Amino acid sequence: MAGNLEKFFSGCTKRPLLIKEPMKRHTSFRIGGPADLMAQPRDDGELCALLKCAKKAGVPVTIIGNGSNLLVRDKGIRGLVIKLGSMLTCIKAAGDRITFGSGVPLALAAKRAAEEGLSGLEFAVGIPGSIGGAVYMNAGAYGGEMADVVESVRAIDREGNVSGFSADEMDFAYRKTVIQEKDLIITSITVALKEGDSGEIAARMEDFSSRRIIKQPLDLPSAGSTFKRPEGHFAGTLIEETGLKGYRVGGAKISEKHAGFVVNTGDATAEDVLQLIKDVQEKVFEKHGVRLYPEVLIIGEK
Repeated sequence: MAGNLEKFFSGCTKRPLLIKEPMKRHTSFRIGGPADLMAQPRDDGELCALLKCAKKAGVPVTIIGNGSNLLVRDKGIRGLVIKLGSMLTCIKAAGDRITFGSGVPLALAAKRAAEEGLSGLEFAVGIPGSIGGAVYMNAGAYGGEMADVVESVRAIDREGNVSGFSADEMDFAYRKTVIQEKDLIITSITVALKEGDSGEIAARMEDFSSRRIIKQPLDLPSAGSTFKRPEGHFAGTLIEETGLKGYRVGGAKISEKHAGFVVNTGDATAEDVLQLIKDVQEKVFEKHGVRLYPEVLIIGEK
């Protein structure tokens, strides 16, 4: 099956196609079964070609970025996985606007803005993953989120048709955007920033980076914050007050440094993580009457 897929898609990209590629190599969790086939297109032309080939063949397509907010199930992913993290990395600055290809790492985007003497992206310096994934999820930290700075977004659908969205048309909400609803693929983002003092911008970025190092379990693989913030509460606080710091299922554990993080202690499976998430949801609801919902995206064959 995978060999046939490779032959079919080989004319769509000049980069080698990966057969039965372990997804644990492509997620910050370091967890996940094999993808039947993985492509890493060089540009949006190859991306469109791959999408059109997949539609013609009736092959399901899964799009990922840098894999920083993903949990891939142990059976892996059927069909074609297109990884965008290594493509679309152009950066163009003009005045107080910067346009980023969706594959630009978010931390790099924040640093480039600082180099331009522009303020507004400091909050993003410690968020892993690509700027495309950050906009897709309306990622945020330290009181800021992507909705605060995005001016426009360029995206394509699964048939290769291009669309443009203004900030208002993005329908930004907590960890939600219209891009999710329409199942689109972000190719570039333009942010509108403000001129600022370079020293103050650098100081804020250093402060955010230091806070992240102190408070977050960066020494073990994770997908960042595991649960969405429930209204009127903080997920990590609820989990800690339920006595679940250090709670583990197999190789998955609630971080003892920050209870909002599930970490991979070395040999965790997706099933370990999913069972741990379920246990936490049940125990927190029993104690506090508050329901927690995963922030991490769960994909792959059940």
